[in-house]
Amino acid sequence: MITKEEIFKAVATVNDPEVGFNLVEMGLIYDATANDKDEVRVIMTLSTKACPLHQMIIEWVEQAVMREIPTAQSAEVEVVWEPAWNISMATDEVNSKLGGL
Repeated sequence: MITKEEIFKAVATVNDPEVGFNLVEMGLIYDATANDKDEVRVIMTLSTKACPLHQMIIEWVEQAVMREIPTAQSAEVEVVWEPAWNISMATDEVNSKLGGL
């Protein structure tokens, strides 16, 4: 069975191209699960609804799961807008570097 930690580790290989931090550090990944058929589902948000790379980031997350977890049979991303993302959801390192923006 694929664990949440494995999924988060895989997704952490995807960087937000605008700021250079990975999606997990940014706090954009809200949850991740895998069922007994090794089908992975990632629930995430984006920093803004107007993100110009919305579709590409979703594809990158799905590709990262399939690349990094050999037993994954599929990967699906659900983008949610609640709770709305804010900088306090990021790690302390990201927060300190981007908090002033």
